[in-house]
Amino acid sequence: MSLLDIRMAIGESGPMVMLSGEADLTNVAQLDGALNAQITAGTQQLTVDLSGLSFADSASIAALVRASRKLKDQGGRLELTNPQPTVTRALSLLGIDQALAVHAAPDTRTARNTETKW
Repeated sequence: MSLLDIRMAIGESGPMVMLSGEADLTNVAQLDGALNAQITAGTQQLTVDLSGLSFADSASIAALVRASRKLKDQGGRLELTNPQPTVTRALSLLGIDQALAVHAAPDTRTARNTETKW
């Protein structure tokens, strides 16, 4: 049983990956798979909504960085939105908030009701 729940929605600027629960080494392959599926599908703008994520370890944060680099290499961009305080702190301690776009509030207003579970 995974502690991480991954759902997909379509936002105005492209796909939105919504994470909830806890992301760690035990489920990083699941996270990598969800992110890579969007990248290989040709996504140029990928938003990752962290509002439901209560914990992220260095392995899961590294998965976000890998996805960002892959998108950047393809001319795209990854954005993180609405991290909870514990996740914000982890991003800050690792300096990720300086390397990736991190926004305080997700753009859920434009997400269409096409949410699917990964």
